[in-house]
Amino acid sequence: MTLQQSIQHTGAPVPFVRLDQHDPELFEQLMAAVRDVAGAGAFTMGRHLDLFEADFAAYCDTDHAIGVSSGTEALTLTLRALEIGPGDEVIVPANSFIATAEAVSAAGATPRLVDVDPETLLLTAELAAEALNPKVRCIIPVHLYGRTVDMEPMAELARSAGVKLVEDACQAHGAVYRGRKTGALGDAGCFSFYPTKNLGAWGDGGAVTTDDAELADRIRLLRSHGERPRYNHRVVGTTARLDALQAAILRVKLGRLDEWSDLRRTAAAALRLALQGSGVELPAVAGAGEDHVYHLFVVQCDDRDALRAGLDARGVASAIHYPTPIHRTGAYKGLGLEAGSLPVAEEAAGRICSLPMFPGITPEEIEAVADAVKETRNA
Repeated sequence: MTLQQSIQHTGAPVPFVRLDQHDPELFEQLMAAVRDVAGAGAFTMGRHLDLFEADFAAYCDTDHAIGVSSGTEALTLTLRALEIGPGDEVIVPANSFIATAEAVSAAGATPRLVDVDPETLLLTAELAAEALNPKVRCIIPVHLYGRTVDMEPMAELARSAGVKLVEDACQAHGAVYRGRKTGALGDAGCFSFYPTKNLGAWGDGGAVTTDDAELADRIRLLRSHGERPRYNHRVVGTTARLDALQAAILRVKLGRLDEWSDLRRTAAAALRLALQGSGVELPAVAGAGEDHVYHLFVVQCDDRDALRAGLDARGVASAIHYPTPIHRTGAYKGLGLEAGSLPVAEEAAGRICSLPMFPGITPEEIEAVADAVKETRNA
């Protein structure tokens, strides 16, 4: 039984997302994995983590996957392992979750925030090239909302500039770019397994994927107090391990990820068709060789707040990802990027609205979402 088959529309309000407890078959498989870990009493490192890391590396077609405690730590530890720190700058798109920039700051470097493409709302090689300077040591393109960045020119730029390329794939598990999975397109790929992600744990979690054995070894060392063997602390590390319970849960769910991605793509195509003529700007269609696994289905309109109010009144949940560009948050006020400095990201922040999108969303729910958008826009 698929998730699509196991959930029947009841006429209830349309939620923004559904989690694992709504699929009885999957839920029982996950509980069995939890019982296995609990019965063994092995909660940190060990067999379950090793198995998940091997499976996730094979899935991403990389030589290594290192489980860590969050997507933020995946980015931070990767930068630290690349010896990027004080005095260095890292190019980061302003339209992303703040964690992309926070990781740069946590590593001791400075985020060099850059505007995004007005059609895709993603970083492009052209925009990154304009931001290069002698202090830049790394570029972090973000596959935001599940849409892949055009990575071939980005990789060429990184090679020619002699800088590292680290994918933020925290919203793009399983997305494919020109035949290769995200996480295999740069020096390293960083993933989040936050519960609402396309591959979500039952708590925080993350991973780094790479073909670089030396880099993988340094990240493994850093994630566990720089310790090897026990009580021999080779470097200053931290506590950033993916725990065994999350690894076991993720290993079960990884086997369904491609099916879920297909369900998301199918649902997005149906919602896109249903929203024709609604007056909202639909997400850009992925180009040739690119992909979109629709972690989020993000539309735009000038009266976004009125749209959300209308959706809420009609029982349709929505969200904003993200209401404030990174450079305009209080956390990064010190960078001195005033209003109007990165205009595309700033304008988008006032127009974007994320609509319900999850595997198993029914045709009736898709119709209800589209009807609510149209009714609100025509009111």
